[in-house]
Order: sequence, then C-alpha cells, then structure tokens
Amino acid sequence: MRRGVLIGLVLLAGCAGPQVKTAQVPPVEAPGTFRVDLGPGVPVTAEWWRSFGDAQLAALVEEALARNADIGIAAARVREARAQQDLARSTMLPSLDAALGATDSRTISPFGTPVVQRAAQPQLQAAWEVDLFGRLSDQVSAARSGWLASQAARDAARLSVASATANAYVTLLALDDRLALARRTAETRKGSRDLIKRRVDVGYSPKLELQQAEVDYQAALVLVPVLEQARAKAENALSVLAGRVPGPVDRAAGLAALTKPPVPEALPSQLLRRRPDIAQAEYQLAATDSNLAAARKRFLPSLRLSASAGVAFSNLLANPVGLWSIGGSILAPLFEGGRLRAGAEVAGAQRDAAAFGYRKAALTAFREVNDALASVDGLDRQVLIQTAQRDALAEANRLAGNRYREGYSPLLEQLDTQRGLLSAELALIQARADALNARVSLYQALGGGWSAADMQGAQ
Repeated sequence: MRRGVLIGLVLLAGCAGPQVKTAQVPPVEAPGTFRVDLGPGVPVTAEWWRSFGDAQLAALVEEALARNADIGIAAARVREARAQQDLARSTMLPSLDAALGATDSRTISPFGTPVVQRAAQPQLQAAWEVDLFGRLSDQVSAARSGWLASQAARDAARLSVASATANAYVTLLALDDRLALARRTAETRKGSRDLIKRRVDVGYSPKLELQQAEVDYQAALVLVPVLEQARAKAENALSVLAGRVPGPVDRAAGLAALTKPPVPEALPSQLLRRRPDIAQAEYQLAATDSNLAAARKRFLPSLRLSASAGVAFSNLLANPVGLWSIGGSILAPLFEGGRLRAGAEVAGAQRDAAAFGYRKAALTAFREVNDALASVDGLDRQVLIQTAQRDALAEANRLAGNRYREGYSPLLEQLDTQRGLLSAELALIQARADALNARVSLYQALGGGWSAADMQGAQ
C-alpha cells in the first residue's frame, strides 16, 4: 500500500501541470576577436578611474559611489529582494502560534439554576505544508535568483555612476580649457583692435580694418558667457552625481593634468562573465525558470499537517483538562476557472521575455565593446591629425601677422588665419576630451573590473 502511494506521487510529479510552450532562443556565442584590435592591453582593475592619474577625479568617483541616490535605490532593492528570499524560505518551515481564550459567562443550567463560569484555554497550534513535489523549493530558488539579480543590478548601477562621474569630470575640464582659450583669444583680439584703432586715428589704416577687427573681437568675446553657462551646468550635474547640492567642484587645471590610461585588455571569451548587467539578465532568467516550474506544480495536490495542544481551565472543573489534536489534509485542485493554467502561461511568457532579455544584453555588450574600441582607435588618430592641423594654422597665423605688419598683405588675411586657428584649437580640446571619454566608455563596456566572485564575497 505504502509503495503504491509513493509510485503514485512520483507519477504525479512527472506530469506536473500542462506543458507550457516556451520560445527557442538561439544561444549567444562569443566572437573570436573584436572588430578593432588595439594590441595587448592591461587588466581592468576595480578602481579603474585611478589610471587617469588625478586625485580629484578619484575622490569624486568614490564620493559618488558612496552617496549617489541611484546606488542607494539599488541597494534598497537588494535589501527587499533578500527579505523576499527569507519570506520564501519561511514557507518551507512549520508555523507555531500561541492562542489564549478566556470567557466569563452566566448561563442557566437544565435545572433552572444560574451557572457562573470563568474559563481560560491556552493553546499552541502548529501547521506545516509538506513540500511533496518541490513547488516550495522552486519558489525559494526563484527568490534567491531574484536576490542575486538585484545585487548584479546594484553593481551595474555603481559602474554606470562611476563612468558618468568620470565622463562629467573630463567634460568639465574640457570646458575649463575652452573657456580659458576663449578668454585669451578675446584679450588678444582686443589688443589688436586697440592697435588698429590707433593706426586708424593717425591715418595709417583704413576704417574698414577697425570694423573687421571689432567683429572678430566680439566673436571671441561672445564665446565666454556661453562657455561659462555650460561650465556651471556641468558643475551642477557633477555635484548631483556625487550626492551633493549643486555647486562648484574642486578639480585639476585642465585636461593636461590627466594621464591617458593604457588600453584595457579586451577578450571576447571573458566578456559575458565580466559585466554585471549580463549577470543580472542571467539571474532573472533563472528566476523565471523556477517560477515556471512552481506554476506547473500548482496543479498537483498539496499536503498540510496540523497539530494543537492546550489546557482548559474552568471553575466548573475540579482539575484542568488537557486538549490536543493531530491531523492532515490533502488539497487537490479540480476546477479553478482557468486560473492555474493562466498563471502557468504568464510564467512561461515571463521566461521567454527573460531569455530574449539575456540574449539582448549579451549582444549589446559585444556591440558596446566594439563601438568603444573603434572610438578609442579613431579618436586617438583624430587627436594626432587635429594637433598637426592646429600647429600648421599657428604657423600660418604667425606668417600672416608678419606680412600684415610689413605691409605685404591686408588685415583680412590675418583675421582669416586667426579664425581658423581658434576653431582648430577648440576642436582639438574637444577631441582630447572625447578620446579620454572613449576610454571611460571602454572600461565601462568591459565591466569595469567587475566579477561574480566580488558579488558573492559581498553576500
């Protein structure tokens, strides 16, 4: 008899619920190499921002990691997911409750006499659902995977905030350099305008040259308030990233204070294990698999055991009376109006969404690394070209100035070279900032030194 019951339970477990059709998602295979090969690189460390050689940058990033609101929100979600895991585990343990009932009554006995009774009944009640087919274990597994996914999401938020802070810092230094250049240029052009004005006053130069010099001076001067406004906004944004009230930010004196870090090591075979967002997608997929298994097992019977023990006290009893009960119940779903089947379909759809989400995260990771490598390579070459262009324009401006002073060429020739030189210097500053930000993006795309072992060590 007992053997037959066990065989029946095994058969029930084998046909747990309807077969839920799930999508066949193609696996993601790492490419052999990335499209751009920058040669051997250095390993990515957890504190990769220190490779820029700026103490102010390092301090800002670490402050942002400690105080940023988005990271705080992600940490709170980790705490919530951990509590959800503990809640799921609690369903596998018996529950024990204490109850105390007391009455004070006056009734009439069958003989017509009043009966006054004072009674109390303390009681302990225990209940336990036996995890016959593993449904509760699947729920615990899903909750644990959700907790691990929340930790990976927190680490992804930390990496994003660190990268955004570094990018904002580099952008702010570039704005400082552009503003300093605009102020120097305006001051130089003001001196040229004043010199030409004196020449016009004594009749050495036509008045048209004075107007041309005035136009160029104002063109340089108008850049100053524009860049000051952009710099103030950049400081405010960087302050908020660091968890501060918007305000000034202490920083180095321009992009020259930063060291261009070496290119980090980029191995396609390791990428899927080095990014927290991919780990998050993987854990979310595992959670939906467990939820689907639990949803199918809800079609199977559940077994609940219960017991209670107590003592009855009454002034009508000579001695207290002990009370107890032991029992069990089997609940098998027969008709639920489609609720269980719909729940299984929901779980199957969530599993498909998580599977496609994992594939998308993996493909996006390979694209971002390829994009970042291409940006590092292209922007480094662009800086070299624009440096050569700036140097050529600087020499042309020097020669044009000499020709104008010697009377061999009109002022317009010198003004043209000055305009070209200013544009080239502004573009060079932007190219240098973009090249540094491309390295930040590459560090972020490679996972910023993150590993699953670091997350497990923090559990």
